[in-house]
Amino acid sequence: MMIKKKIELAVEEAVQASGLPNNDFLLEHPTDLRFGDYALNVAMILAKKHNREPKELASEIIQHLYRQKENLEWLEKAEVAGPGFINLTLTRNFLTSNIKEATDQNNSSNFSQEENKNQKIIVEYTDPNPFKLFHIGHLMSNTIGEAVARILESTGAEIKRACYQGDVGLHVAKAIAYSLETKIDWQEKSALENAYAGGSKKYEENDDFKNKVIVVNKKIYDRSDAEINALYDRGRQLSLDYFESIYKRLGTKFDYYFFESETGQFGRETVLSRPDVFVKSDQAIVYQGEQAGLHTRVFINREGLPTYEAKELGLAKIKYDQYPYDRSIIVTGNEIVEYFKVLLSAMKKVFPALADKTKHLPHGMLRLPTGKMSSRTGEVITAESLLIAVKERLVEKISEKKIEASGEVLDQIAVGAVKYSILRQDIGKDLIFDLDKSIAFEGNSGPYLQYTYARAKAVLAKAVNNFPEETPRETGEGGKLLERWLYRFSEVVERSAKEYAPHYLCTYLHELAGTFNAFYATEKIIGSEDETWKLTLTQATATIMKNGLNLLGIEAPERM
Repeated sequence: MMIKKKIELAVEEAVQASGLPNNDFLLEHPTDLRFGDYALNVAMILAKKHNREPKELASEIIQHLYRQKENLEWLEKAEVAGPGFINLTLTRNFLTSNIKEATDQNNSSNFSQEENKNQKIIVEYTDPNPFKLFHIGHLMSNTIGEAVARILESTGAEIKRACYQGDVGLHVAKAIAYSLETKIDWQEKSALENAYAGGSKKYEENDDFKNKVIVVNKKIYDRSDAEINALYDRGRQLSLDYFESIYKRLGTKFDYYFFESETGQFGRETVLSRPDVFVKSDQAIVYQGEQAGLHTRVFINREGLPTYEAKELGLAKIKYDQYPYDRSIIVTGNEIVEYFKVLLSAMKKVFPALADKTKHLPHGMLRLPTGKMSSRTGEVITAESLLIAVKERLVEKISEKKIEASGEVLDQIAVGAVKYSILRQDIGKDLIFDLDKSIAFEGNSGPYLQYTYARAKAVLAKAVNNFPEETPRETGEGGKLLERWLYRFSEVVERSAKEYAPHYLCTYLHELAGTFNAFYATEKIIGSEDETWKLTLTQATATIMKNGLNLLGIEAPERM
């Protein structure tokens, strides 16, 4: 049982002993560790509800905790603070026992949570569309989805990764119609992307071309034209092969690939089978979301083709048939939040059990200082171009810092820099990507965490003594402070999983890295009287840094 849960149970018992009912309360870490390891506001909440003096009630709760102290192996000290907060300090024995456990963890740390244990969860993310570019929005979705999947997996859930791709639709028809007119040779992905950009522009400007796109779109669905089929098959495979090269670079391996060409027909049949849910309107079939305080959306268009909405509806059932999930988490940009509400409203009527299992996890937009991108106009910032720019700037940076890094390590640092920049903030917020800050070897960045891990490993490589040591030794203030950070790892992972929030883990790893680097700078490790215990602390830091970066989907190079 995690320490936080142990404390909560002990406090609940102490509250009951004071003759008051249990109540929700906050258990947090004080910003300043001089005030203990945890602070709780239970006395202030209950005092207000029951007309009691907060400090007096806090003292009662503390007295009960002290009466039970022999059963509370973690409690060193409890005291009243401020207007009625209770500050708790953990025993050093508890802290050091956790540290020794940390040195024994392997890279697939497991932080089992009851609510996730044996849960089957499918996480859908990235979702690029063949015939279009893999842009930085897809990079953001991939980074967040992979981190969420890994964090949930570490808490005991069975995770399957899924990617849903729009391989049919107007965007495909635009590219093929433009290629038929211009005879673009689709031998490389750049030609394919140019066809889409050119087709999109002409679709907006030329009504005759627009009508041609509509005809081509229907033929793609029908598979009724040999020339169009050949272009479609070649372009689709070219895109998918390219996407796989990016997934490999980002460290993602999907278990399932779903395509709109597969979900469309079933989605259409589902909509048509439920006239009680979907109604005809202006030659189309729609869901009237106003009845649920939302808006109306088209599910089958005037040409009788399923829209994204119908395909998504079909996808939910197709997913479940392939993998009977307890939870389906769908990671997308937040520009479709309102659309997704309508989809879930319709799903509640058609597939109510699946709607209850579905969690939409929207993220903000990733932009460069130059502004917003648009794949329709061709003004696209691709994931590949961003990674290349970061890697090129990184080469200059490591030369200045005199850091050694091979080509493979450089790529790991570049990918880590981008991923960490995305994950370090609340995923719902937009991000203006700062290239120079992302590759800094100091401050809150991916390379800083990777460098901290490599530094710890370099210290351990110089050691001649065996460790970890069974009995903790007294150490300096830097070592004691490090002890009080190391035990928090499992607690942070639990919170990150519960709230689908990787930024909590990023914050913790940054603070741990800063604490270790201060320890490294101010205290002698190799050759000191307490060398073995300091090496134990260093090993625990290295293990947690590597495990934490792995949960974020970031590689931890052994040497930098």
